[in-house]
Amino acid sequence: MKYINYREERNHGTIDFPIEFYHVTPNHPRYEMSYHWHIEYELIRVLKGKLLMSIGESEFTAEAGDLIFIKGGLLHGGIPKDCVYECLVFNLESLMAVNHASERLLKKIGSDTLTIPSLIKAPVKNLEHITSMMFEHIKKRTEGHELMVIGTLYEFLGYILENKLYENVRIISQKDSRKIEHLKKALEVIENHYADCITLEDLAQAAGMNSKYFCRYFKDMTHRTPVDYLNYYRIEQACFKLVTSNESIADIGLSCGFNDVSYFIKTFKKYKGMTPKKYLRAPL
Repeated sequence: MKYINYREERNHGTIDFPIEFYHVTPNHPRYEMSYHWHIEYELIRVLKGKLLMSIGESEFTAEAGDLIFIKGGLLHGGIPKDCVYECLVFNLESLMAVNHASERLLKKIGSDTLTIPSLIKAPVKNLEHITSMMFEHIKKRTEGHELMVIGTLYEFLGYILENKLYENVRIISQKDSRKIEHLKKALEVIENHYADCITLEDLAQAAGMNSKYFCRYFKDMTHRTPVDYLNYYRIEQACFKLVTSNESIADIGLSCGFNDVSYFIKTFKKYKGMTPKKYLRAPL
């Protein structure tokens, strides 16, 4: 998964097994969850520490033992605090295709008539056991694990419906919906042009806002100023390239929008607490 893409293009899993798993630790290049969105649904299990999540315009902090449920299509990002977490990303429509008997109920979950809470606080009777089994099966990947994972995922969703652990849909105003779409456009400019010179005016124009209002709204949503977020994104890209390519540190810095190697190293250390060279030697 190229985790730093705002609109992730990769299919998670395969056609026959439309589910993907990620285990994320502090030394992992995917540790801080950049703002992004994808058509797949996502279930996150916090194993240690805290995870400050923003989903749409809502914000909350999940702690060890909590579950986070993200509906497909929602813009989301996360800031971990001494956190270890795991993600299960799945395609709801593909699950309908492989099990027509459950199609009616899965369509209900995917519709706008109900919503599963984004934060499921621990403990919830039986749900913790179901989720634990689901994640353990996909981590072990033993013979038959696909059946076990899909089975426990159906059990998880069925338990939510059976025990009515869902909420009435909160109708999002057209104004709020437009603001989120405008933010997505600004993020797409960063994604597509982070290696170039991007100004605050460029981002504000993409979002259809004046610079002053855009700065305030962007920081409310991401907890960073636009310029700070741009530099943070560039460093996230650099982390990805450091662990997936053989390019030199200088070339990676240049390809991520830093024209000066010293400034690249200084900025890298600001966000990651270590130099690029030390980051390469750190265990994932």
